[in-house]
Amino acid sequence: MKLHDLRSPAGARRKRKRVARGHGAGQGTYAGRGIKGQGSRGSGKIAGYFEGGQMPLVRKLPFKRGFNNIFRVYYQEVRLDRLASRFEDGAVVTPKLLAEVGLIRDGLKPVVVMGNGEAISKKLTVRAHRVTKGAEEKIKAAGGSVEVIPVLIKGIRSTYRKLRKAEVAKIYGNE
Repeated sequence: MKLHDLRSPAGARRKRKRVARGHGAGQGTYAGRGIKGQGSRGSGKIAGYFEGGQMPLVRKLPFKRGFNNIFRVYYQEVRLDRLASRFEDGAVVTPKLLAEVGLIRDGLKPVVVMGNGEAISKKLTVRAHRVTKGAEEKIKAAGGSVEVIPVLIKGIRSTYRKLRKAEVAKIYGNE
């Protein structure tokens, strides 16, 4: 067998249908598009979700393609090893103090302390809106304590941006 002997199996290659080439070709006159209507007049392909001007189902159901949960609380993360490097032994760590030191951007937004890194040796009192279990264990093992500040603003994404900083400070107090 040589290259010039190779053939495709029967029925594998088929000539394409050439529409609108006259009656003799079998697809003349309307070329398979019908007589009237949107598809007959050279509109090409219509998008898969287009419903003739009616609001498409895809746009009616935002939950089908993802949505933004307005009640989700966005926390600013702080790693435990960074707390140990920035604060002295016996310090009281608050969100306001974290913002002053430069570990977070805004002292009024919720803060979470993550337990990354090695165990700390400094005795710290940590006040945050959320503390992971690993971080809490490491802080208590070093002789420190953890105080959880309740998140009072629900729907932080929608409400926080509308509230002025002074109003948020009243809600959380000046910590």
